[in-house]
Order: sequence, then structure tokens, then C-alpha cells
Amino acid sequence: MKQIQIPATYMRGGTSKGVFFALNDLPEQAQVPGDYRDALLMRVIGSPDPYAKHTDGMGGATSSTSKCVIVSRSTQPDHDVDYLFGQVAIDKAFVDWSGNCGNLSSAVGPFAIAQGLIDRDQLPLNGIAEIRIWQANIRKTIVAKVPMQDGQVKELGDFEMDGVTFPAAQVELAFLDPGAGGASVFPSTNPVDQLLVPGIGSFQVTMINAGIPTVFLNAQDLGYQGTELQSDINSDSSALEKFETIRAHAAVAMGLIEHIDEAVERQHTPKIAFVAPPVSYRASSGKLIATDDIDLNVRALSMGLLHHAMMGTAAVAISIAAAIPGTLVNSAAGGGARDSVRFGHPSGTLKVGGKATSENGQWLAQASIMSRSARVLMSGAVHVPSP
Repeated sequence: MKQIQIPATYMRGGTSKGVFFALNDLPEQAQVPGDYRDALLMRVIGSPDPYAKHTDGMGGATSSTSKCVIVSRSTQPDHDVDYLFGQVAIDKAFVDWSGNCGNLSSAVGPFAIAQGLIDRDQLPLNGIAEIRIWQANIRKTIVAKVPMQDGQVKELGDFEMDGVTFPAAQVELAFLDPGAGGASVFPSTNPVDQLLVPGIGSFQVTMINAGIPTVFLNAQDLGYQGTELQSDINSDSSALEKFETIRAHAAVAMGLIEHIDEAVERQHTPKIAFVAPPVSYRASSGKLIATDDIDLNVRALSMGLLHHAMMGTAAVAISIAAAIPGTLVNSAAGGGARDSVRFGHPSGTLKVGGKATSENGQWLAQASIMSRSARVLMSGAVHVPSP
């Protein structure tokens, strides 16, 4: 058996990084969904790895770094490229295709431009290139505003974001119609529900489908302050088991699965997060986040562990929930109408704009806007044993 070489680019997007492929560069069997594609991408990342290190692959053994992206010229009208995201499990043999990665969305436009997937006549020599992206996992539109300089993507700049060590050029993302496709963003139609979790308790929750299906709880109801860092949660195996049980029951309540046992094969969605009013804390970098710096605190888990910052798709959910009076997110932020929110997360803060409207008694998501950055880390070919 020989290794095969596949053209690939290793990119950071927001607070995540992953291996990017142009669809046509993949082996023919991997250009279509199926077991071969999944096996190939798992081997690229180095999963499943019982050691949870990804030593023999490109993954970083965290939910933020075990990701693959496939990009192609768009098959959709009025779009430039199609973007497919795969969240590769670390210690299990599966790839979750059920949702998007909001952070890596910021790298899709720059990658597409560099790969020649965008016609040159629509790219400015200098200025901003507006790339319309079809997010194939959730069938939604993302508009990326990519800075250009001398006909190339401008990657370096002075835009700073908490959770990323070095500054870079700013990429603005607009997630259009990020909700449930004309249906209420709330699967139950209610901004707040009571979720019964046998053996654990009953919790007030906001279950929302915007950006990515997400269930929000009050930090206080879980015995937390909302200022926790990764080590406070991820070192507590009983807490992680509790979160996963709540998430599984929420997945059933949201209609994503039929039985809680199915949640193990759907780790990427829904996300689970907890919220609290603004309180000062020290971020993981040591930076002091003052009460006046934020509207609320949010902590979210991804693939069974507390995220080191905030998933981009969960930030979309936060922005839409914050815009709707009565949700747990809106209440933690002080209530009332708002079109943007700045929240605290383990690495610092993030500001995101959100717009939602009420039609015939149902809340619909219009758009969510945030800024991220992206940079090529390595380009060439990934070497991988043929599945």
C-alpha cells in the first residue's frame, strides 16, 4: 500500500484551523459523499485516535482543530463557491456533516480566491472582494468581505480577536437567513422551555436553530458563575457527562434525533451553552475582562468539551437569541430590544450583530454579522495512506 498525495492547504479561520481541499483535487471516490470520503478525511486528521493526540495526522486533537473543508465552484445561482464542512471526531470513527463551522467560514473566501475558483474579473486589484458562499451542510448563504492588495488576498493586518495570538486582516462575515428556513427559530416556537432531564433535573432552556442548533441554559441553574475557563469544566468528568446528557435530551426535544442514544453519532449538533449576566473575570490569556466590557457571559461546549473561545456558528445563535426578548440570552444581557451584543468567553470578548423579526407570531432570523480573520499556515500536498 502506498501513500497518496492530495493538494491541500492548512488554514486558520477565526479561532479554528483545518485542512482545506478543492473538490476536484480529491481522489475521484472522495469527490462524492460516502464511506471512502469519510475514511480519507479521518486518516488525514489522524482519527480515530484512542490516545487523543492526532500524532499521526494533521489534526490538533481538539474540536477547533480536527476539521476538514471542501470547496468548489458553486452549483447554486448567484453564488460563487460551495463550501462543505466536516467535523472529524477525535476518538471515534466518524465525520459529522450536520452543521457549519462559523470560524472556518472566514477562510473559505481567501482559499477560493487563491485556488482560482473565483473569476479574476470580479476581484478588485485593491479593496474588498465580496464572495457569496453557499454553505452546503445547512444550505445557507454566507457573504464574506475579503480584503485584497495588489490582486492577492491580504492576510496580514492589525485586526485583533481574542482567542488568536497574532493580528491579521479583518474578514467580515454576514450569515444570511441563518434560521430554520422560514420556520420559527425556536423548534417549540417558545423563547423559553422547561427541559426535563431524568436523573439530573428540570431546566429552563432556550432551544434555537440559528447558525447552528443550540440549547442555552442559565449558568446559575448548573451551579456555575458563567466566568469559568476550560480547566474548570474539562477537568470535571462528571460535569461533562451531565452536559452531554442534557444535550442529548435537548437534541430529542429539538427534533434532531428520535432517541437520546443517537446523540453519540451527532456530536457536532446541537451545541450546548450556558449564560450569565456580565461579571468581571480574567480570560485564559490573563487579560482582565471588566463587567462594563460585556453585555453578558457565555460559555459553550463543542464535541463534549468547553470551547477555548466561541464557535462562530454558536456566536450566530447568540446574536439571534439576544435580539429576541424573553430568551435566556436576551435576559442575561439585560433584556429589551438590541441589534448587537458583546459577550465574554474564556479567551476574551466577541461582538456580533443579529437581526430577527416576528411574523405571524413566529420569530425568524434575518442576518448575523461578525468579523474574523484568516491566514494560510501551509500549502502543498497532504500525504495519506489510501483508505
